[in-house]
Amino acid sequence: MSDDATLAAFRLADTALPVGTDSVSYGLEQFVASDRVGDIDDLQALLETYLRRQLGPGELVALRAAHSAGRDGGLDGVLDADRRLTAVTLSAEFRESAKRTGERLLRLQRDLRSDDLLDDYAAAVDDGEADANYPVVLGAVAGREGVPVREACLLACHEVVSALLGAAQRLLRLGSTDVQRVLDELRPVMVEAVEDSADRSLDAMTPFAPLIDVASAEHERADRRLFVS
Repeated sequence: MSDDATLAAFRLADTALPVGTDSVSYGLEQFVASDRVGDIDDLQALLETYLRRQLGPGELVALRAAHSAGRDGGLDGVLDADRRLTAVTLSAEFRESAKRTGERLLRLQRDLRSDDLLDDYAAAVDDGEADANYPVVLGAVAGREGVPVREACLLACHEVVSALLGAAQRLLRLGSTDVQRVLDELRPVMVEAVEDSADRSLDAMTPFAPLIDVASAEHERADRRLFVS
C-alpha cells in the first residue's frame, strides 16, 4: 500500500471523522436498557455477534463489491451494491443511520477532492436511485484512494467496533483500559469476519442477527434515547 493510501486509510478510520458515527449505537442502547448487556463480557459477546453475523456475511460483502467497482470506475457496480445492501438490511434504524452517515462521508470526500465517479454516485442518490449506505460509500472511497480491499474491510471492522465501544462507555461504567482490551481481543474475530466475506458475491449476502434486529425495532419506539439507533 502506498504512503498516500496508508494515510487515507488512517483518515477514514479516525473516530473524529465528521460523519455522525458517534451518534449511533446499532441497537446497543436497547440491549443495555433491557438488561441484556450489563458488563464487559456481555458487551464483547455482542460485538462478536455483530462481526460474525452482520458485518462478515453482509456489509463487508457490499463493501468489497463497491471497492472493486469504485477502483475500476464502474458506477453501476457501486449502485448495485448499494441497492442490495438496503434490501438485506431489515432494521429501519440501521437503514436510516447507514444512509445518513454514508451521505456525510460521500459529501466529505467530494469536498476534499474532485472525483467524477463520486459526483455521479451523489447524483444517483439525489435522484433516489441509491441510498449511499455507509459501507458502500466507504468501499467506493477506499477503492478510489488506493486502499486495498482487505485493509478496507479491516478498517470497517475496526471502525464499527470502535463506535460501539464509544457508545458503550456512555451507556455502561467502562474504563478506557477495558475498552482497549476488548478492542484488542476482538482482532481475531475481525479477521474472521473479513475472511468470511472474501468469497461471497452480492447474491450470497446473508446477514442474520435476529436479536439485534429486534433490539433495533424496540429502540425505534423507545421513549428515551441517547442514540439515534
